[in-house]
Amino acid sequence: MELHNVWFVLIAVLWIGYFFLEGFDFGVGVLTKLLARGRTEKRVLINTIGPVWDGNEVWLLTAGGATFAAFPEWYATLFSGFYLPLLIILVCLIIRGVAFEYRAKRPDENWQRNWEEAIFWTSLIPAVLWGVAFGNIVRGVKIDSEMEYVGTFGDLLNPYALLGGLVTLALFTFHGTVFAALKTVGDIRARARALALKLGLLTAVLALVFLVWTQVDKGDGWSLGAMLVAVVSLVGAIVAIKVGREGWSFALSGVTIAAAVAMLFFTLFPNVMPSSLNPEWSLTVTNASSSPYTLKIMTWCAAIAAPLVMLYQGWTYWVFRKRIGTQHIAGDAAH
Repeated sequence: MELHNVWFVLIAVLWIGYFFLEGFDFGVGVLTKLLARGRTEKRVLINTIGPVWDGNEVWLLTAGGATFAAFPEWYATLFSGFYLPLLIILVCLIIRGVAFEYRAKRPDENWQRNWEEAIFWTSLIPAVLWGVAFGNIVRGVKIDSEMEYVGTFGDLLNPYALLGGLVTLALFTFHGTVFAALKTVGDIRARARALALKLGLLTAVLALVFLVWTQVDKGDGWSLGAMLVAVVSLVGAIVAIKVGREGWSFALSGVTIAAAVAMLFFTLFPNVMPSSLNPEWSLTVTNASSSPYTLKIMTWCAAIAAPLVMLYQGWTYWVFRKRIGTQHIAGDAAH
C-alpha cells in the first residue's frame, strides 16, 4: 500500500478515536441539563469526565496535525472553506476547557452555574457542527480547478449535512448517557439508563436515515459492510442498556461510532474532498498529499509515538475507573 493511502487510513483512525472519546464527554456535557437534577448531580456528571476530557482532545489535535502534514492541500481547502464552523468549534473547545478548569475556582454559586451553562452549550454546539462538517465533506462542496472552496457558508447548511449534525448530536448524547450510567451509582445511574434507552431509539431512527442516504448516494460494498456493523452495534447497545449491561452498551455504542465514521471514509476514498462542481476538480489522496519523503518520516514518528500515547491514555482510564455518586460530593467541596 502506498504511503498516501496509509495516511488516509491513519487519519480515519484518528477521527474514529476522537469521536469515540470526545463523543461521550460531549454527551455528558449535554446531560448536565438533560439528566442532572440540581447542581450536585451536575458536579457528579462533570467529575465523570474531569480526569479524561483534555486527553480526549489530543486526538483532534493529532488528526488536524496529521492532515496538515500528510495532505496539505486537503487541510488548506478544508480550513479555508469551513472557516466559520471550524472557528466556532475551536472557540467552543477553548471556552469548554476554561469552564472545566475555572468552574471550581470560586465558591460563588452564580460563578459555578455560569461555567456549567458554558459546558452545556460548548458540548452541544460542536457535537452538531462536526456532523455538519463531515456531512458536507462526504456530499461534496464547491471546489474549483485551483483546489479552492468557492461556495458560501449557506451552502454548508444543506439537508444532508444538517441531518448529519442531528445524528452526531443524538449519537454522542446516547454514548455519553451510557457512559454516565457506567460511571455513576444510585438514582442518577438508574435515570441515565432509562434516558439512554429513549435516546437510543431516537438515535437509531436518525442514524438509519442518514446512513441509508449516504449508502444510496455514495456507497459501495465496503461502506455497506460498515453501515451494517454500525446498525447492528447500535441495536446491540440499546438492548444491552435495557438489560443493565452498561459496559457492553458503552462498547457497542463506541463500535457504532467507529463503524459510522469508517463508512464515511469508505465513501470518500480515493477522494478526500469531492468537488460538487466537477469531479475532476476533487481533492484526492494523490493530488492533495505531501511528498513520499515527508510521509515516510511521519510514518516512523507515528510508529514510535502513537503506542506511548495510547498506553498513557489507557492507564489514565484505568486509574479513574471507579463509579461515583452524589455521596462522593462533599457539601462544601469545590469538585
